[in-house]
Amino acid sequence: MNIRVISLDEFNAFVKNHPLRNYYQSIDYAKLQAEQGYEYEFIGYTENSSIMAAALILSKKIKNVYYGYAPRGFLIDYTNLPFLKIFTEQLKQYYANKGYAFIKINPEIAIGKLNPKNNNIEYNSNYHIINNLITCGYKKLKSNIYFESMLPRFISVLPIENYDIKKLSKNTRNKINKGIRKGLILEKADTFGIDTFYNLISDKVDKDNFYYKDKFNIFNKNDAIDLFLVSIDYKKYLLNSQYFYEKELNNNSILNDKISYTYKDRLINHKMNSDKLLLTYKNEISEATQKVNDKDKKYIAGALVIKYDNRIKIDISGFDRSFKSFAPNYFLHYAIIEYYKNDYKYVELNGVSGNFNKDSEYYGLTRFKKGFNADIYEYIGEFDLPIDNLKYDFLNKSGRLAKEFNKD
Repeated sequence: MNIRVISLDEFNAFVKNHPLRNYYQSIDYAKLQAEQGYEYEFIGYTENSSIMAAALILSKKIKNVYYGYAPRGFLIDYTNLPFLKIFTEQLKQYYANKGYAFIKINPEIAIGKLNPKNNNIEYNSNYHIINNLITCGYKKLKSNIYFESMLPRFISVLPIENYDIKKLSKNTRNKINKGIRKGLILEKADTFGIDTFYNLISDKVDKDNFYYKDKFNIFNKNDAIDLFLVSIDYKKYLLNSQYFYEKELNNNSILNDKISYTYKDRLINHKMNSDKLLLTYKNEISEATQKVNDKDKKYIAGALVIKYDNRIKIDISGFDRSFKSFAPNYFLHYAIIEYYKNDYKYVELNGVSGNFNKDSEYYGLTRFKKGFNADIYEYIGEFDLPIDNLKYDFLNKSGRLAKEFNKD
């Protein structure tokens, strides 16, 4: 029984049926991180020539001290405490021989799910894995609420089999329909669209466009990524606006007739709302008419989507806020779900904060994702496994660990 470097074929064969498999534990992700300055290796715990546990371990230096990082954790049964102990001791010995200070993990293990009725997390049996890890010598790091850690601790996931827009919240349905009415269309792009995409997300990321080009090119070799852009079809926008204007004009006329012989507050309110809609559609006709002959295509939203196993992940998305009235972000997510719903079971809408109160600065993000009926899960969080306690304590007390890993 020992830890050893395993081949890519061995790793892929093991990962194929492991319940914790995820795109962070993949050769594509390893290659991407290599472009960011990490070294990497695939290790396996073997017993009688059989691999019992495995992981992608990324390695980097803080000053002159190496550390390891297993993104989304080891592929192992964390509920089996005796086995976890043996694996951990072997892992510590393996990396002690290489002079490492510690190994960081953030397993993809959901320990709880948000109850949307009371906004409380309801914990499950996976919660005891925290104690298993602590018993084996792992140090649990601060349970952050926002986005300070390497990867989000709260994740929104949506089952998309039999997905039905009619079951979405009224606000979300209205926003999606607005985008459709205003002529938004989803386009699949290639690597030449990355610059356009980057302009839509540059204000929210700390990486340059070369990172996203690398990501697209690496994952695209295995057909594991798609790039989508949203543009405006002004001809469609104009026709839709004219159609809804005529339809509402007819409704307005009927309301006028009813009011002439039955004066009721309810009818007056309907008439006032109809007047507002007519003005809206009239303004939209004017806007679309001015743009319908423009030859320059305008992209107002975009997203990178990772494809892995039976799920997709909207890795990052963005939109042009000057077109907020077009509801491009709602349309983008809806159109992506529609695009994949027959081929995948789940879509990960990425992270949310753990503060579900209305006064949270991230409440709008949470409301947006909940509007798509996404389930929100709390993951187990980050742990450090000290390999060399002196080196680890030095890095920790000097503030270098916080500087390396904590986000603003």
